[in-house]
Amino acid sequence: MENIPNAETSPADPWLAYFANRGHRGVRRIGAGVEGVVYGLGEGRAAKVWSGRPPSDFDLTCQVYADIARHPLPFSTTEILGVEDREGILVTYERELPGAPMRVDSAHTTYERELPTRHNNAVLAVLRGLARVPGTDAMRQLTVQGDDGPLWRDHDCFGDAFAALVARAAARHGAALAANVPDFDPGVQRTQKSLRSLPDAPVTVIHGDLVPPNIHTDAAGRPVAVLDFGFYTTAGDSAFEAAVTAAIWDMYGPHAEEHAAELTGLFARELGHAPATLATYQAAYALTTYDLFGLDDRDGHFRWCAQQLLRNSVFSA
Repeated sequence: MENIPNAETSPADPWLAYFANRGHRGVRRIGAGVEGVVYGLGEGRAAKVWSGRPPSDFDLTCQVYADIARHPLPFSTTEILGVEDREGILVTYERELPGAPMRVDSAHTTYERELPTRHNNAVLAVLRGLARVPGTDAMRQLTVQGDDGPLWRDHDCFGDAFAALVARAAARHGAALAANVPDFDPGVQRTQKSLRSLPDAPVTVIHGDLVPPNIHTDAAGRPVAVLDFGFYTTAGDSAFEAAVTAAIWDMYGPHAEEHAAELTGLFARELGHAPATLATYQAAYALTTYDLFGLDDRDGHFRWCAQQLLRNSVFSA
């Protein structure tokens, strides 16, 4: 571990010095996610400096982490040990998670055509593990990124709640997406109808952003930690988790479409999810996240969402 003795020796990143000056002698930057930057503090502790939108009710987020950690899983998840407000910036002190990221995000490296079996096995283990964690009241009260209130507000069925979310998201900036996706309004209606017709399923925790950097593995390739809950975390159908994971695993590589199709098929076979259900959730995800980073095809995520809808069997039926 790297020792950062004081502020004067670390002008490029004042947080390294901040934590070192508070007595932590193994300070190093671990990485950055949707929510902020994470620093290792040594002795099994870490700190997250929140740079994105912190939860409006952080006590609720802490409760969700505790609800997840309460269940025995074959991998570690976040546990918040303390909270600090540093001049208006939220800092959380957490248990440092073991392992190393499975791989770099596809926006920064090219994934090979053949999906490694060890990666497929690892993500299947994570999906199976999370599907055993029941959804809780705290999870139902969470607001997914981009929305204005809890996903489950005024609903007691995940499909109905999601159909209402699709309507709200399409109303935000749907004209921008419609300019790139023909027959947009009928596609939205088909997706909502499909969501409402899905069979009841057990309500479990949903991570919502299981990309390779958010899964840590050990030297043997086994998953030992799952991190960065919060972007789309809620309670819902575990088939949604599988569908979204298959779609976003490789978003930007030259084999992205093939990888999404391959993983969707793998998860359908191994986890017992109906292909039509997975396609419905993939369309719904694109319709509810398309405008989070940009509003035209200059933005990679917007462009990806439009492409997802154009080839989705439910949206474009």
